[in-house]
Amino acid sequence: MMKTLRAGVIAGCAAVATAAGGCAPRDVETVSDSAKMLKGAGTPVPVAAETRAVGTVAADAADDPAIWVDPRDSSRVVIFGTDKQAGLYRYDINGEIVQFIPDGRLNNVDLRDGFRIAAGPRVLVAASDRGRMGAALYLLHPDSLVTTPWGVIKLDLAEPYGLCMGRRGGRFIVIVNGTDGEVRQVNIAAGTNGEPVTTEERRFALGSQTEGCVVDDEKGVLYIGEEAGGIWRYPLDTGGDRALIAAAPSPQLVPDVEGLTLLRDGAKTWLIASSQGDSAFAVWRVDGPDPIYAGRFSPMAANGVDGVTGTDGIDAHGGAVGPYRGGLLVVQDDVDSEGEALSASRERQNFKMVDWRTISDVLNLDAVEPH
Repeated sequence: MMKTLRAGVIAGCAAVATAAGGCAPRDVETVSDSAKMLKGAGTPVPVAAETRAVGTVAADAADDPAIWVDPRDSSRVVIFGTDKQAGLYRYDINGEIVQFIPDGRLNNVDLRDGFRIAAGPRVLVAASDRGRMGAALYLLHPDSLVTTPWGVIKLDLAEPYGLCMGRRGGRFIVIVNGTDGEVRQVNIAAGTNGEPVTTEERRFALGSQTEGCVVDDEKGVLYIGEEAGGIWRYPLDTGGDRALIAAAPSPQLVPDVEGLTLLRDGAKTWLIASSQGDSAFAVWRVDGPDPIYAGRFSPMAANGVDGVTGTDGIDAHGGAVGPYRGGLLVVQDDVDSEGEALSASRERQNFKMVDWRTISDVLNLDAVEPH
């Protein structure tokens, strides 16, 4: 059952008035840094559906989604979404809210299946936590689909911002980056008393603000976005040199570089990145030795749902995902309103769903072959 949502954040000076009658400085994280374009600059694709808006209004709130599909039954789908002013949402495949955990300033969220505790297997969910300065951990029960808080990893980052997860054999890995470009890679296990046990595996720095990241478990590769610099590829394990996948600004990426995700479509693996500066998404095929750029798209209004602009976090899942038989992409939308305009007053934010087969057809991805 969904818990009662807290009151939305109210825009304007009245919400931050001081005793002297002035205005206190507004938290920059409540103000979106998107350009609020009329529509995205990529090849148009139709939006299929959307989630309910997050509870916080008149602020930059919805941030990042994560998709779980039951490997036993693809009709059982969970979509997590963060409200970075309030907590963590659990949506069903129809975009309805089925659970809300009021855990405060959560930013990015990711998950990995098959995590074992004494009570049995769970889905390990992690979210970067700017309030408690680390990563919040949760356990999703694969049968009941109920999600419960499991603890917080404290990290010595200036401000925990981006987060992604990886799995290498029996190792479950959480990677958190900060607003100063510092990165921490931590191994997570369940202790003898059921508590989280963490071991730092490595730390490194990109040089400027980072956020979006994603791990290719099969190849042992970490992709991480430097918001004003581009997308880098690192080996997941300690050691090895990094490689620049795409620079920003460039024809593929207009800063900020935001969400990153991977989608497996049969033998093919696709890297998808949100180019927030022009409300588009760039796609590369990355299962071969070298990334192959495949094009850009932008989700447009369709099926009674408004289009996507100023997107932040994204996630994708290949194969059957509920009614999406060929895969699903879920993206944050900066303004959840019909007929967006540059002058639109941002009241609500939510997450939009896009059928992967539609994206694949529009960009002719079946014709993209590795070098």
